[in-house]
Amino acid sequence: MNAFTPEEFLISTDPATGLQVGRVPVTSVDELDGIVARGWKAFNESGWKSLLPHRRAAVLRAIADGLAAEKESLAQLQMRDNGKPIGECRGMVDSAVGTFLYYASVCETLETDVTPARGDYVSFTVLEPYGVVAAITPWNSPIMNDATKVAPALAAGNAVLLKPSEDSPLLAPELLRIALAAGLPEGLLQVVQGRGATVGAALVAHPGVRMVSFTGGTHSGQAIGKVAGERLIPVALELGGKSPHVVFADANIEHAVAAVVAGIFGSAGQSCVAGSRLFIEQSIYQDVLERVVQRARELRVAAPDAPGVEMGPLASFHHRERVIRFVDRARSEGGRVLCGGAIPDGADYSKGAYYLPTVIDGLGPEALSCQEEAFGPVLVVLPFRDEADLIAQGNGTAFGLACGIWTESFKRAWRIGRALEAGSVWINTYKQSVTSTPFGGFKSSGIGREKGIDGLRLYAQVKSLYFGLHENPLAVAK
Repeated sequence: MNAFTPEEFLISTDPATGLQVGRVPVTSVDELDGIVARGWKAFNESGWKSLLPHRRAAVLRAIADGLAAEKESLAQLQMRDNGKPIGECRGMVDSAVGTFLYYASVCETLETDVTPARGDYVSFTVLEPYGVVAAITPWNSPIMNDATKVAPALAAGNAVLLKPSEDSPLLAPELLRIALAAGLPEGLLQVVQGRGATVGAALVAHPGVRMVSFTGGTHSGQAIGKVAGERLIPVALELGGKSPHVVFADANIEHAVAAVVAGIFGSAGQSCVAGSRLFIEQSIYQDVLERVVQRARELRVAAPDAPGVEMGPLASFHHRERVIRFVDRARSEGGRVLCGGAIPDGADYSKGAYYLPTVIDGLGPEALSCQEEAFGPVLVVLPFRDEADLIAQGNGTAFGLACGIWTESFKRAWRIGRALEAGSVWINTYKQSVTSTPFGGFKSSGIGREKGIDGLRLYAQVKSLYFGLHENPLAVAK
């Protein structure tokens, strides 16, 4: 292999082994002008934006077919790129396939409005693409997040510049290859590789980019939103969370405990909707806490392709260091680490970015560890007295992405579900997601909604048209 420098290539490292998986060339800031120009050329000259919807949909379905045909190789690549268990990676390829199929259907069936007239005219709306849009995706679920942005943006008629995370750069080029093979015109989808602070920032600021969609951390989202505001371009932001997972005394405790453990330790906690704050009604606090701790201790932490693996490594070594610092701070704030809180011992873990499932209690709701996102396998547990106490604590962070509620009372579920500030509310279940249902956050968890029919409208502008029916010339005034 030729010599290279970090400035020339992004290196993908398998977090389970520490070995290099692959490398991709970094896009220089100087290259962006040409990339954006190619996007506009494709947008204006390929005929994609004016292609009849059912023909555009046929290409999206062909992309879905291409992804499905390469499911296993894509899943294996994602497993090595970011360390998720292989079963989860296969599910994410399935999700990407379903996303392209869904937006193919939305593309050819979406209707706009004939609006009520108040004069001698017929008025109605149409949707127009923005042109060249930027889609910036995170490292935790590459192929799934890429599809969530690319499919509706293409369905709406845009050209898309896809920038994956520098920590998981290998899946986006595969999606591009499959899209071109499926018949997508050259230039309508391009991949921009590099670090967010450099090429990502330049992409957002580029005058040829008409809209930005970003999924990632709240601080990065705030910076992107500031630039978008100064440029007066629309922006969609799907950001962080500190989601409350609530267990009432009348809940099915067995099911609730299983969901709590899955909701925080699935994906090693590297999920924006991870149920990272567990609220337990005071009367059952100790019983539920002990069950959660016992189940966390029993989780099989292993290589992503090991039989029976329940939690693999964190996605990178530097991210594990961030999680370690988070747990150390929780200890310094007075938190009691009831399990985990360490790197696992043993030869099987020595070369990977592994960390044990961690449960912490003894903190007050105002502690920074209960306010900020760890984005790792760390659960903080708090008691609550009654509904009013729960609502105050549950809403007492800057975030509002998701929440889970366990109760057998429909009326209570309705009250709490409406009172908690969250974009998604799961009642007697957790972490369910479907492409047909809108997804996004309240407060600092984001702006806009992805998925669902509005997920396509996100990438389109509404245009109103009026057709005059006047029998007489228009007067200057009436």
